[in-house]
Amino acid sequence: MRDDDDPTLVARAVDGDRRALELLLDRHADRVHAVCRRIVAHPEDALDATQEAMIAVARGITRFDGRAAFSTWCYRIATNAALDELRRKRRRPVPAHPDAPEPVSSASSPDDVVAVRLDVDAALQQVPEEFRVAVVLRDLCDLDYAEIAEVLGIPPGTVRSRISRGRAILVERLGNHLPASERQNDDG
Repeated sequence: MRDDDDPTLVARAVDGDRRALELLLDRHADRVHAVCRRIVAHPEDALDATQEAMIAVARGITRFDGRAAFSTWCYRIATNAALDELRRKRRRPVPAHPDAPEPVSSASSPDDVVAVRLDVDAALQQVPEEFRVAVVLRDLCDLDYAEIAEVLGIPPGTVRSRISRGRAILVERLGNHLPASERQNDDG
């Protein structure tokens, strides 16, 4: 076991080693923020959710039981912080949302890559929360179904269903209206 791997750093952080905790937070901050950004969408709200998640990780490190990977535990905290932020956001007045994005074309330049990313993010915000969270955890965080089930506290079959429905809504929002059989079979 290396002295800078997550389990070692967690053990040191639980024992009060602030540097180990800082290393863990730094290591996972980008992914925690990515989860929050994709679930919440609004940049400032995502930063608020990220900050709340990181504080929760720091405060709760002594309660981490090691049954799951530290990263999975962080994703659960990030997901909960993002969902809490969405609940707070619903209580505030919000401006009208723009219409659905234009269909996405293949990206070749950096500007195109950014445009596609913005289109996907805008479409993702039109996906109902329960489906969006599952899709983000699977496609952004690369968690498997069992890990997502653990993070969300739902059965793996429900995870599969939510991911499937969420992806179908994304395809529709991004303008790909071809039947699934035609999208998957390129050889005609």
